[in-house]
Amino acid sequence: MIKQVSVFLENKKGRLSEALEILHKNDINLRSLTIAETTDYGILRLIPNKPEQAAEKLKEAGFVVNQTKVLAIEVNDSPGSMLTVIKGLSMSDIDIEYSYCCLPVHEHKVVIILKVSDSEKAIELLRQSSCAKLIEAEAFA
Repeated sequence: MIKQVSVFLENKKGRLSEALEILHKNDINLRSLTIAETTDYGILRLIPNKPEQAAEKLKEAGFVVNQTKVLAIEVNDSPGSMLTVIKGLSMSDIDIEYSYCCLPVHEHKVVIILKVSDSEKAIELLRQSSCAKLIEAEAFA
């Protein structure tokens, strides 16, 4: 499992830039970034190379920050690869809360970030799978 940093951003001009500037000034590199939007705020979800430091620096700057453990899995960069993984999780009664892609660790592979209802069960299932490989936090450092 890896750590995702979630940052709550008010829907105000320049707020995303402020958060990214803090990370840049602290030499924190991003492996993935996604934003979920609502009317009043956005949720910025990040996979940084230094999650603890990223969360600390953003909190110091007044941002509301949360850290969540998520799965990072690597699949082949080919049609149906993600479907195979998602079907396997679904057949094991594991719900996907959200998902997004990440920079690849290896050539011809895709890294998918998953927040699931039962992490331990998902990890066990994925470790037995030949269609996906769990990626550990060290790969993003």
